[in-house]
Amino acid sequence: MKKLAVLIAMCVAMPAVAGDIAAGKAKSATCAACHGANGISQIPMYPNLAGQKEQYLVLQMKAFRDGERKNMVMAPMAKPLSDDDIANLSAYYASLDPAGK
Repeated sequence: MKKLAVLIAMCVAMPAVAGDIAAGKAKSATCAACHGANGISQIPMYPNLAGQKEQYLVLQMKAFRDGERKNMVMAPMAKPLSDDDIANLSAYYASLDPAGK
């Protein structure tokens, strides 16, 4: 329960993300191998990113990058990303239609 309260407080206190969609699209080529060119994965074990909430994507990618969330595939993908890269990728995927259109 305490962890949930901390997470909620962090989300409320975080500033709005202002990523560059075009820069995110340009950076997304590597991501597309698993998450699909339109953010819809064709591989069942990889999540769809299209239409996800921008702030959620930022938090998850930073957690992978910083080692707070463990995953042998995502950790090395996220490790070289800057905060700007993460903001841009998040803005791009959040802008995509979750129906894949």
